[in-house]
Amino acid sequence: METTDERLGDLRRRKAQAAAGGGPQRVDAQHAKGKMTARERLDAMLDEGSFQEIDSLVEHRCRDFGMDQNVVPGDGVVTGHGTIGGQTVYCFAQDFTVYGGSLGEMHGLKICKVLDMAMKTGSPVIGLNDSGGARIQEGVASLGSYAEIFFRNVRASGVIPQISVIMGPCAGGAVYSPAITDFVIMVDQTAHMFITGPEVIKTVTNEDVSFEELGGASTHASLSGVTHFTAEDDEDALAIVRNLVSFLPQNNLEKSPRKATSDPADRDCEPLQTIVPDDPLKPYDVVDVIGQLVDDGDFLEVQAEYAQNIVVGFARLDGHPIGVVGNQPNHLAGCLDIDASVKAARFVRFCDAFNIPLLTLVDVPGFLPGANQEWGGIIRHGAKLLYAFSESTVPKMTVVMRKAYGGAYDVMCSKHIRGDYNIAWPTAQLAVMGADGAVQIIHRRRLENATNSEQERERLVEEYGELFANPYKAAALGYLDDVVEPRETRAKLCKALSMLLDKQETRPARKHGNIPL
Repeated sequence: METTDERLGDLRRRKAQAAAGGGPQRVDAQHAKGKMTARERLDAMLDEGSFQEIDSLVEHRCRDFGMDQNVVPGDGVVTGHGTIGGQTVYCFAQDFTVYGGSLGEMHGLKICKVLDMAMKTGSPVIGLNDSGGARIQEGVASLGSYAEIFFRNVRASGVIPQISVIMGPCAGGAVYSPAITDFVIMVDQTAHMFITGPEVIKTVTNEDVSFEELGGASTHASLSGVTHFTAEDDEDALAIVRNLVSFLPQNNLEKSPRKATSDPADRDCEPLQTIVPDDPLKPYDVVDVIGQLVDDGDFLEVQAEYAQNIVVGFARLDGHPIGVVGNQPNHLAGCLDIDASVKAARFVRFCDAFNIPLLTLVDVPGFLPGANQEWGGIIRHGAKLLYAFSESTVPKMTVVMRKAYGGAYDVMCSKHIRGDYNIAWPTAQLAVMGADGAVQIIHRRRLENATNSEQERERLVEEYGELFANPYKAAALGYLDDVVEPRETRAKLCKALSMLLDKQETRPARKHGNIPL
């Protein structure tokens, strides 16, 4: 019969084997690639000493292809919970040193247990992905565990925040779990995501494409929009996670934690007095506007490299986390197009799901014209942003800085789709279209018959501008709650947010709406 000391020794040996992962050689190989191990990543991401591991002794059940002779406790994924900034989070980190991080039946079920516990306790989930994909030796059992994870991701969507960090390969079916989660962070030059790899593509379509071109961080940040943040290395990715979590609530029943700030709520924003150029065709950077309005100029931009004609991200007003959506005059004149509409719509829906108030900054000349936009479905995709703002019941504040033309005026959280506090600067222009286009349509015959058509056109443009190229017609109709000096904007927004924090708005009971996907 074994003694207590012998049993304790056996336990310690098993725990040490699990902690060792794939062994020193594979750990060294991981480090040689500039990558941290799974446990090192968790230690860097979580508050010091807060991680509590679960299922460290789980083993796979595969007995085919010699797998019964190759059993490593933990089965290639480290799971558990800890804290970030004192907030409880559940997490898993795939261990590339064990079976290449491949997902087998038990590996997948460990992740499922974490997701189930996070749902029960109402806490965010963070997944650190570094995996060779499905474990081929386990066949359909591996695929079954993938689907179990996907189902839980969908069930948790809008209930608890879900963050995916891609820190190595992520291919085939493995990409769908991150795609369902709220935010994807990829490590540049290290992470790759694709459904089919370069070799298969070469065989099937005869296209030559590298791993980086096909599914690297820069590709997904700028072209596909799959990723929300690009990190320089593992440490940077985990720092982004910590910063992101600081803006988020634990779940959909709570509000984000307020953060103390020394930035006065009534601070005068003098630089905003001159930020909008006199020339209506001259661009400026809406990020500069955001920096002036929010606490300490701190703005965490989301999807900064994708659809750059619209800017979205997190900031704080008087300590309260908010989501910011702003047209970007520096890119495509701030027009809304397919990609911008989808980018902003998903961000708005996330904020609404998790009780994060919205600030919308408007300078939009309309939807981007062009056959490719029409054929690509701008009607359907543009409607997504309209739907998202209309559906949202969080506090909604809107500032019209300059142009607000046509249907794009309606879409950008206008009073008509239930903006709570809508204001404008004196530089605002709210109309169906710009003066030049309007005069060309309204006064076409007069211009055709005029002795000096150019002189008459200029007079009519000026006349139209005096009538509509200002915010006062909209203010007279109650479509704006106020017209303010730009310098007053922060103080006005902070007061409005304080008033709106306890807003309650009910909508008709339904299973769910049918957003134009």
